[in-house]
Amino acid sequence: MLEKRDDIDQFAAELVDRFGELPQEVVHLLDVMEIKALAKQGGLQQVDAGPKGAVIVFRKNQFANPEGLVGFMQKSRGGVRMQPDHKLVFKADWDLPEARLKGVRALVRQLAEIAGAKKAA
Repeated sequence: MLEKRDDIDQFAAELVDRFGELPQEVVHLLDVMEIKALAKQGGLQQVDAGPKGAVIVFRKNQFANPEGLVGFMQKSRGGVRMQPDHKLVFKADWDLPEARLKGVRALVRQLAEIAGAKKAA
C-alpha cells in the first residue's frame, strides 16, 4: 500500500513513464492517498474541509498525544479549538480547491507528527 509520500511519488513517476503527463485529477487523487495515510497515522477518523477550514474527528474521540495537541492549539492563537463533542475545528481561508487540498495535507501531516511524537517518547 502507498502510505508514504516517497512511495506515492515513485508510483506517480511510474505512471508518468507509462502514460505520460498525469491529469490534474490523478495528481489530486495521489494527494488524497497521502492525506488518508497521514490521517491513519495520526489517529484521525474523519476530516471535513471547506472554504473556511476543517473539522477533525479523532478515532474513539482520543488523540495519542493530548499534551502536544494542546500545545498546537495554543500556538494557533485561536485558530484551532476543541468543541465539546471532541471535534477539532481548524480555521483557514481555503477558497480554492487546490488551497484546500494543500492546507488539509499540511494540517493532517502536522497532527500525524504530533501524534507520532508521543509514540516515539
